[in-house]
Amino acid sequence: MSIATDSFPALGTTALVAVTDPRALAKARDVLEREVAALDAACSRFRVDSELSLLNRSAGTATRVGTVLFEAVRTALDVAARTGGLVDPTVGGTLRRQGYDRTFAEVSLRDGRLVRASFAPVAGWGSVETDLRRRTIRLPPGVELDLGATAKALTADQAARTCAEAARSGVLVSLGGDIAVAGDPPAGGWPVRIADDHAAPLDGPGPTVSISSGGLASSGTRVRRWTTVGGEHHHIVDPRTARPAVTPWRTVSVAAPSCVLANAASTAAIVLGELAPAWLDEQRLPARLAAETGAVVRVNGWPAEAL
Repeated sequence: MSIATDSFPALGTTALVAVTDPRALAKARDVLEREVAALDAACSRFRVDSELSLLNRSAGTATRVGTVLFEAVRTALDVAARTGGLVDPTVGGTLRRQGYDRTFAEVSLRDGRLVRASFAPVAGWGSVETDLRRRTIRLPPGVELDLGATAKALTADQAARTCAEAARSGVLVSLGGDIAVAGDPPAGGWPVRIADDHAAPLDGPGPTVSISSGGLASSGTRVRRWTTVGGEHHHIVDPRTARPAVTPWRTVSVAAPSCVLANAASTAAIVLGELAPAWLDEQRLPARLAAETGAVVRVNGWPAEAL
């Protein structure tokens, strides 16, 4: 079985699709491009014309939204409930005030013009009201959502299923390292290299694992960092403090039945810090936790790395 791949820039990162039938590659890419475009139009916090931006500006009133954004918000709220609020979409306001108020490529170009970061209280996911029948969402006044911890993963899951059905092929979809697979995998599973940076070259250092179903995601603090007047910040917020999570882990990788669950768990583990291995063990999720010291902790059968 021959694997064919294609990729393109998207969402400030790289979208990649791989298929087990090379004849299906063009169709799979077309499907992925449509799914990514729909995600960007609905869920981007950095586009003034996105549905999410309109929703954030309309806080305090019930706002009717499209099906893509409604499902993305409902998924984010479900993840918040599953993680006990460790991964919470109402961190949008504090992220913006800390300086993450535009795409990360634009944030990176701001060095030399440092922002003065501030923080906003996190209202909590339970404050968001949704109405399935009317397809409306109401945010409390002043609350802003950020769907970065779930929307890409949800799209990866959906795109993998849709691509597999349309192309009649085994499919792997990666959106900036949020990985989902569907259909029949190649012999031995899909090989995935674990790295701190999703943009790292394919032949770079890092262990390789294989997955045959579900999803795999990595969260970390090394890449999306920026400098403010008060020091360095990173993009993973601890909702309990409204500040960047203080953690010993540089990268946490998790395999789960879906990419959404994998990304939720890897993000929650960063926030939990030293308590993360025990929590992941309770969740029965295979995971690899790489510490800033260089130490690596594996739980629930994550494979050992070849010497």
